[in-house]
Amino acid sequence: MRNITGFLAGLIFGIGLIISGMANPAKVLNFLDILGPWDPSLAFVMGGASITAFIGYRLAWSREAPLLEAKFDMPENNAIDAPLITGSILFGAGWGLGGFCPGPAWTSLAIGSPGILVFLPLMLVGIVLGTAAKSHSLFQLKGV
Repeated sequence: MRNITGFLAGLIFGIGLIISGMANPAKVLNFLDILGPWDPSLAFVMGGASITAFIGYRLAWSREAPLLEAKFDMPENNAIDAPLITGSILFGAGWGLGGFCPGPAWTSLAIGSPGILVFLPLMLVGIVLGTAAKSHSLFQLKGV
């Protein structure tokens, strides 16, 4: 049942990304280019998503446990540290340069967005390199 629910949630999310324009890198880049042909429509998409998430979390946290799990799986680390800041900068730079973030990048495979066949493999390489860097000396020295 968990797999079916996860698949359906991902499918709804992907369809929402396509309908909202988040899977279109040109639309995303026009949103990020406030000095050029700025397109503010994605601000409404993000605002709607924030409101939906706020309500959803309030409803979920009012329960003792999730529907398909024994307990909630919440992160224990809430520190703002060097790995978080570095990852945020890299994520933002990649989104700004390529017009894709991970969810819409996978969705763009289905709609055949130009550039996705370059972006997606390089994103995966970045994930592997980031995982390797985190488990080696740079972050180990700081006790992270």
